[in-house]
Amino acid sequence: MALRAYERQLAFDPKVFLATAGAGRAIVQYRKNNAVFSQGDPADAIFYIQRGKVKITVVSKNGKEAVLTILGINDFLGEGCLTGQPVRLATATALSECSMIRISKKTMVRVLREEPTLSEVFTAHLLSRIIRVEEDLVDQLFNSSEKRLARVLLLLANFGKEQKSEPVIPRISQETLAEMVGTTRPRVNFFLNKFRKLGFIDYNGGLKVHNSLLSVVLHD
Repeated sequence: MALRAYERQLAFDPKVFLATAGAGRAIVQYRKNNAVFSQGDPADAIFYIQRGKVKITVVSKNGKEAVLTILGINDFLGEGCLTGQPVRLATATALSECSMIRISKKTMVRVLREEPTLSEVFTAHLLSRIIRVEEDLVDQLFNSSEKRLARVLLLLANFGKEQKSEPVIPRISQETLAEMVGTTRPRVNFFLNKFRKLGFIDYNGGLKVHNSLLSVVLHD
């Protein structure tokens, strides 16, 4: 009891909470192409990505799959469970070797209520996701497929994020890129070859993205 009282007196650190195992949370590992959760699974936990990238997809009744987004380091996924969502509405698949913290719904709800610092981190994440969705919509409505592909590659490489960028992104199929961009695989292949010839990207054990690719997005 004395130890618990002492622990409660310590200042809560959201970085430590999201980096270590403890009551109601565990560190989980996923290999490339492993499912973190599948559409229709019980929605009973939220995940925080420590390392790796995750693809979020949905499948329609007729079997057509669509890529909603790609998440990476410091992103949450599965947060729909906190709104009373009984089952997963999408599938989360590891695009690379991943390490995450799995936090039970009960634990996350309790800590969000008790710890303002974690609430701030989580709120910032939600706002960032909303902004990303709005940007994706504008991108689909007004930009060419070439610009959309360039933007997707830059996002996958974390350009513009606070954490360090990752210029070499995990291997990702052209079919997946086409689904994210909203175009065909041959068009993706054409633009990738164009970007490589212009020196914007390189293929060398992975896809290396250079800052110069920004010129495609910024060009009118």
